[in-house]
Amino acid sequence: MIYFVALVAGLAGILFGFDEGVIAGALSSLRAEFQITSLEEGMMTAAVPFGALFGALLAGSLAERFGRRQTLLFASVLFVIGALCAGLAPGVWVLTGCRLVLGLAVGVAAMVAPLYISESAPSKQRGMLVSVYQLAITIGILSAYLVNFAFDDKWRTMFMLGALPGIALFLGMAVLKDTPRWYILKGRTEDARRALQRVRGTSVSQHEIESELGHIKAAMDTGGSGRWADLLAPVVRPAFIVGIGLFFLQQLSGINAVIYYAPTVFQEAGFDSGSTQLMATIGVGVVNVLMTLVGMYLIDRIGRRRLLFLGFVGTALGLGMIAVGAATGIQSLDILAVIGMALYIAAFAASIGPLPWVMMAEIFPSHVRGMAMGVTSLTNWGFNFLVVFSFPVLVSALGLGGVFGIYALVCVAGVIFTYLRIPETSGVSLEDIEKHLLSGRPFHMLGQFAPPPMYTDAPDITQDQAHEMLTQLVELSPYRAYLRPLINRISEVGYDNHQVRTALRIVHARVSRQSRQTLTQHDMGSERETFVAFFEHIRFASPSFLEWVGEPQVDNKGDSRGA
Repeated sequence: MIYFVALVAGLAGILFGFDEGVIAGALSSLRAEFQITSLEEGMMTAAVPFGALFGALLAGSLAERFGRRQTLLFASVLFVIGALCAGLAPGVWVLTGCRLVLGLAVGVAAMVAPLYISESAPSKQRGMLVSVYQLAITIGILSAYLVNFAFDDKWRTMFMLGALPGIALFLGMAVLKDTPRWYILKGRTEDARRALQRVRGTSVSQHEIESELGHIKAAMDTGGSGRWADLLAPVVRPAFIVGIGLFFLQQLSGINAVIYYAPTVFQEAGFDSGSTQLMATIGVGVVNVLMTLVGMYLIDRIGRRRLLFLGFVGTALGLGMIAVGAATGIQSLDILAVIGMALYIAAFAASIGPLPWVMMAEIFPSHVRGMAMGVTSLTNWGFNFLVVFSFPVLVSALGLGGVFGIYALVCVAGVIFTYLRIPETSGVSLEDIEKHLLSGRPFHMLGQFAPPPMYTDAPDITQDQAHEMLTQLVELSPYRAYLRPLINRISEVGYDNHQVRTALRIVHARVSRQSRQTLTQHDMGSERETFVAFFEHIRFASPSFLEWVGEPQVDNKGDSRGA
């Protein structure tokens, strides 16, 4: 059932991509029919992202008050009305107004669809399922390119076809329920239980349903009702930095500029005009879709941080190659620019494209999640506009090579930002992410102890088993002299920590299969990094951390002193 939920919500992404891409094929026909001026063309083209700004502002309040499902139903109605009216528009200004309505729907759906999937999905599949939205965007763009190619000068048909996925989204959401977390937020526990049972299916026991429901309810009870003032609270601020920072880096990596420049790259590489247009549209769209599938496969297997590292490194290299090819003007280096563009699009589609949407839907506390996501997604549209607006100005001042060099440096900054700020949320429940934020510990440390989620099927362990294992692991640590006095609290903190407990389960299962009780260095396997990071964090913890766990501080000689 959860896959059906993701597919239905993902239809909003198809609508987003279609409405963004269809204008490219319709412009030539519109110019011929309406004799539009450059100002009118600019207003009509920019109407969708401009409307999305207001949609993003509305989305948070709508999602909190009326629910995720009702808000997506509202967006689907706007999509259908906007598409049909655009196809029937008698003039350019009516068409611009219709595209403004479509933009409003895009802004609402772009925030609420990932939120709806995230709040419904199991932790270990959440990244892949939320990425369905980004995959749907790329499919929507590719569909628009194919429609443009198939219908050529029939621009009215192109726009009206956008109503079909809008109708499908409405029908799909009509048979679905809202998310369990929104029902709990509104005090509708029984509705939440039924919604959770429906999306988890028959493979999950009633005990597991009640346990997850209690976990969600406890987090909601802690958070209370959200207010706009709460968005400035210290608890929310680290998540805001991550969300806004990722969208800032995503847009200033120059994705729109690269797509716009694609025909020029192909043309300079020696392709004729027909091949240039075809490869710069359908070819780029296919790469986008295929590499987004690769990203979906990797996101819950290698984690968000590693995938972001790979993405920023890949885009920096690709942009650097385009910059060299464009700056030198040497014909033999034009093929370098083509390879660089392909590398850039592949790396972006697999990583930087989907991950800001995925993480935006994960990192905020429940009581402000809708509002915070609305403000964060506003960043996406704002910087989208900034890049598109500034690109021709920068090109005239610095040349293409200089502009793409700047975008490459932004991607290098993305590597640094990922290292310093990005938490590993893969395999961590939304409630555990919220607990980490409330604890006041550095946000980027959230997933430092997380083993690969594919190994998390190991059976659970008791608190006594965790204590015994951690006692043995402390003895294998170079910090054992410092950690022994803290072993009781270490075992409690380790058992409560999702990542450390998962690693303990894996090691326990591994040792149990060998019928042994004593742990060795070899038994730790790939989980060794988890325990090393955990013990180092406690060994070199600040006084505030030691005070938080209620233990005396330990000096460098191993002696205890008052906290």
